[in-house]
Amino acid sequence: MRNKLALIFVCCSLCAFASAKNDTIENVSLLQRVEQWYGENMNYFSITALMTVESSFVPFPSEIVIPPAVYVAGRADSSLNATPSYLVNVLLIVLFGTLGAILGAIINYLLAMWLGRPIIYKFADSKIGRLCLLSGEKIQKAEDYFNEHGRMSTFVGRLIPGIRQLISIPAGLAKMNFWTFLGFTALGAGIWNSVLALLGYIAHGQADLINKYSHEISVVILALFALCVLWFVVKRFVKKRR
Repeated sequence: MRNKLALIFVCCSLCAFASAKNDTIENVSLLQRVEQWYGENMNYFSITALMTVESSFVPFPSEIVIPPAVYVAGRADSSLNATPSYLVNVLLIVLFGTLGAILGAIINYLLAMWLGRPIIYKFADSKIGRLCLLSGEKIQKAEDYFNEHGRMSTFVGRLIPGIRQLISIPAGLAKMNFWTFLGFTALGAGIWNSVLALLGYIAHGQADLINKYSHEISVVILALFALCVLWFVVKRFVKKRR
C-alpha cells in the first residue's frame, strides 16, 4: 500500500511539474495543476497504454489512471471529451481501460507459460524484479490463491489488492485455457475499472467543492505523503538494525 501511495504522489507531482511551465495562473494548487495536466494530455490511447502497464508486472497503480480521467472527461477542453454525453465518455474510459488491463494480463500469462516457474521466481527475486516490487513470496501468494480457488481466481483475484496484477502469472504457469482466462480477466477487470470510474464520477459531481478547497486538499496530500515516507524510512532503518 505504501508503495502505491508513493507512486501516486510521484506521478501526480510529475504531472504538475510538466504543466507548471505552461501555466499562466498564479497561486494554482498542486491538485489544479494535476487536473490541468490530465485534461490536456490524457486520451483513450494513453489510458489503454497505462492500464496495460498497470496490469503487467510493472508497478503502476490504476487509481491514478481511471478516476482522474473520468473526473476531467466532462471538461470541454479535455481530450477525453469525445462525445457530447459525459456518461458515454465515462463508458469509453472504462472500455479502453479494460482493454489495457486485458493486454497487460495476457503479457503476464504468456511470459509465465513460456518461461516457466524457475525463471519467473528467479526474476521475481532479482534486482530488476525487486525494482518492479516483485518477490518470490508475492508470486507464491498469488499461486497459492490460484491453486486454492481454481480458474475462478482469475476473476475474483482481479478485485483483490496484492493479487490483482499477479493472478495472471499462476494462470500462465498452470497453462490455463486461454479463452477461459481471457473471459474471467475481462469480467474482473471491467468490474474493477467500473468501481474506479464511479469514484471519478462522484468526484466530478463535487468538482466545485474540490476546486474551492484545492489548496487545502493539496496540503493534506503532501502531509500524507510525508508521513508515508517517514514510516517507510523508519521501518527500513529498524529492519536493517535487526
